[in-house]
Order: sequence, then structure tokens, then C-alpha cells
Amino acid sequence: MAINQWPEQDRPRERLVREGAQALSNPELLAIFLRVGVRGKNAVELAQEMLEHFGGSLQRLFHSSLDEFSAVNGLGLAKYAQLQAVLELARRAFNEQFARESLCSPDAVKTYLRSKFGCQPHESFVVLFLDVKNRLIDTQEMFTGTLTHTSVYPREVVKAALRRNAAGVMLAHNHPSGVCEPSDADLRLTNALVQALALIDVRVLDHFVVAGSHVHSFAENGQL
Repeated sequence: MAINQWPEQDRPRERLVREGAQALSNPELLAIFLRVGVRGKNAVELAQEMLEHFGGSLQRLFHSSLDEFSAVNGLGLAKYAQLQAVLELARRAFNEQFARESLCSPDAVKTYLRSKFGCQPHESFVVLFLDVKNRLIDTQEMFTGTLTHTSVYPREVVKAALRRNAAGVMLAHNHPSGVCEPSDADLRLTNALVQALALIDVRVLDHFVVAGSHVHSFAENGQL
């Protein structure tokens, strides 16, 4: 049945206005984004099919490639571009709020990193540059690699910290394998960066490993 034939109080868009977005299910929210369904499926049913195609994971859906996204009947370049634009706007709005706050809470940093890395298929290394009050100056993805290896050069991190006049940094990288525990190589790299940055009086406050929804903090685990 088409959504416009549903009782008005059950339609996703009307419910969102009446009850707020938090009251809607994932398929209902996606249906509002889609606006229309395809032959034989209304927008809610198409949204449910989208979620099932990506194993019920919004992260997998949001980080899908165009080819993966378009594998669902009725989806293509236009919807993919719209979705990526919405996600980027959400990230930028989150970053604005994040940048205004002092990064004293590990939970705030973890939330930011989950949104940044999510289900990213390749490994990358990010540095968060902070001022003397632990406020975010800038975030830079400095290195990217394969699924299993990233080359990180301490001198490049030092140069980037000097350019920004940073007082401290937080390091982060992801493990696309899904294993959140740091490797021996991660520990050696962290130690090398701590020593290199100490020469210019820049503190390493933490190093985070992100694996899907899980985030490992070196500082919390006595590894820094």
C-alpha cells in the first residue's frame, strides 16, 4: 500500500513533525529521505530492503560505495549523491560543535572518531591538533594505507604540529579488520611519536584505535 493511503497519523513524515525524529524507526527515517519507493514497494519497504542489504547496519549503508549502494533496485547516483551530501552536512555540524568544546572527555573524542571512521574500508591515520586549553585547532588525515598497513612518519607529524602552533595532539587510526586491540607496531609507533613531539614540547594526550563502533584508548589502558 502506498504511504499516502496510510492513515495520516501513521505516515512517517507526519509522525516526525508531530512526535520528533527520534520517535521514528530507521526504515521510517530513510523513507523520508527516499521520498518515493519503486514499483511494488513503498518508500518504507524500499528503506527496509536497503537496511537488509547492508546487514541492518546504518554504518555500512552510509559508508557504501556507489556500486554497493546501486545494487539495491531503485537506488542510483542521484540518491547516493543526496545521501553523501546529507552525511557530510551532519559531519560538519558535529565538527563545529566539537571544535568549540574542550576535549577533556574521552567519550566526546570517541564519538567524534566513530563518526569519522565508521566502517571505512581502508586504514588511515588522523592527528587532532589542540591548543593549550585542549580545544581543537585542526584535524588532519595524514596517512592512508591498505587494510593491514599504514606508513606514518614522525617528522611529518612534528612539522604539522609546528605549523599549527599546537600544544598537544591526539592520535587516531582505524582497524578495518574489526580488531580493536593495538598491535605491537601501533605501540612502537606511539612511542616514537611521543618522543619526537616531546622535542618540540607538544604532548601526546592519547592514541585511539577505532574498529567499527569500538574505540580503544591507549591512555585509559596505561599504554601511553
